[in-house]
Amino acid sequence: MLIIGSHLSISKGFYACGKQAVDIGANTFQFFSRNPRGSKAKDIDKEDIKKLIELCEKNNFGKLLAHAPYTLNPCSKDERTRQFALETMSDDLKRMEYLPNNLYNFHPGSHTGQGTEKGIEEIVWLLNNVLFEGQTTTVLLETMSGKGTEVGSRFEELKSIIDKVELKDKMGVCLDTCHVYCAGYDIKNDLDGVLDEFDNLIGLERLRAIHLNDSMQPFNSHKDRHEKIGEGSIGLDAFERIINNKRLKNIPFLLETPNEIEGYKKEISMLRSMAK
Repeated sequence: MLIIGSHLSISKGFYACGKQAVDIGANTFQFFSRNPRGSKAKDIDKEDIKKLIELCEKNNFGKLLAHAPYTLNPCSKDERTRQFALETMSDDLKRMEYLPNNLYNFHPGSHTGQGTEKGIEEIVWLLNNVLFEGQTTTVLLETMSGKGTEVGSRFEELKSIIDKVELKDKMGVCLDTCHVYCAGYDIKNDLDGVLDEFDNLIGLERLRAIHLNDSMQPFNSHKDRHEKIGEGSIGLDAFERIINNKRLKNIPFLLETPNEIEGYKKEISMLRSMAK
């Protein structure tokens, strides 16, 4: 079964978001854990979350994915920015336990001139201070495109982070198709080769979610500009191979394409029609 959804807003509540997912043909969805450009988080409504959990069970949903705010940068040279990351992720992971056994994704961050090695050190420090025994949430490092001083555009960097995390059983990876393509991993012409490299370095068992996005920018451009499925440089044929690859079966696919709700609905329908 193809597990696919899109990024949706929880502004009207989790249950309303789940209903919207069903309406567009989705069986999972992604949401921001809090204001993506700030720090405010929506108050927890236990009854609303209970209704969402029931809806997900009834409709055979896959894992849901919470996305950390874009302002979170755990490897900045600015101490206040790192402290914000610590406080935000710590609070998010506690809140995620109201929606247990799901996924939480974050951008590893930008080392802002300190160097990749120092950036990795700071990311590891954060994770070793926010992960806790007994948590049910799996925390995902997102693959990045490599623009500027971003950490996480190479599989080796993600491996280095995970290897140094104490509670590594709580860790996984979210592969963004636009990002990895622009980082120089040719998922268009050599998907199996890229998956082999990921498996050899990190292990495919840690690949827990996929952001399904075409790219406005060409291969190996190290730029991050998402495009609608089939309208960018990756192309529709490649996405058909991705969603039908046996090694990616049962991994949730989340659309982050430049769309409104109706656009997501059309993309989900199109991708479902290509699923074998």
